[in-house]
Amino acid sequence: MFLQRIWYCLALGAGLVVCGPNTKASAQVTIEGTVPITGAAMSPPPSPKYQLKAGSVAPSPRQVAVVYLEGKFGARTGNKPVTFGQKGYQFHPGVIAVQTGTQVSFPNFDDDYHNVFSYSKTKRFDLGRYRKDETPPALVFDKPGIVRLYCEIHEHMRGVIIVVDTPHFTTSTPEGKFKLTGLPAGNYVLKAWLDDKTTLQQPVTLKSGTLKVDFKK
Repeated sequence: MFLQRIWYCLALGAGLVVCGPNTKASAQVTIEGTVPITGAAMSPPPSPKYQLKAGSVAPSPRQVAVVYLEGKFGARTGNKPVTFGQKGYQFHPGVIAVQTGTQVSFPNFDDDYHNVFSYSKTKRFDLGRYRKDETPPALVFDKPGIVRLYCEIHEHMRGVIIVVDTPHFTTSTPEGKFKLTGLPAGNYVLKAWLDDKTTLQQPVTLKSGTLKVDFKK
């Protein structure tokens, strides 16, 4: 072991590695693949009265999956604030994923009031009615779980926040494709949330390069 540490220090002098008792190059692994989703609309069609009032109502966001890597990743670092806006009388995007401890704001980009609320156990809140030029309070999502969002004024609006206790997550495309990059080597569990009743999972061993994972129901 002593000779090994001397070798590390000599290598450092040559600009090869960092000198230390357990020096190890950190692998940067990628996972890419697919999840079995339909990409269907997430919410019912809006009432015609909103179409007339807004002039143009955005189409309902399409279904996507949230894919995340579970495991031990060390101390949590500061999370950047996230925006989950309302535009065209819809939540956009329809689904977002955030790490526990993330602050989320809910700006209104429409020329009408919105009132975002949730009765979910993970995060229960009601922001009250607010206009485009008003700023509702941002919220910190400090527990993992599913948070379903609604608008008290526009009953067709639907949104979902998936709160995960990991820094490694992404949302798929409506076609079910996903990609996670910059992953550390090790043994983990890869999970894919499709809906409230369906979360797929698969153990993975990450070494180097790119791992292909195609989830099956």
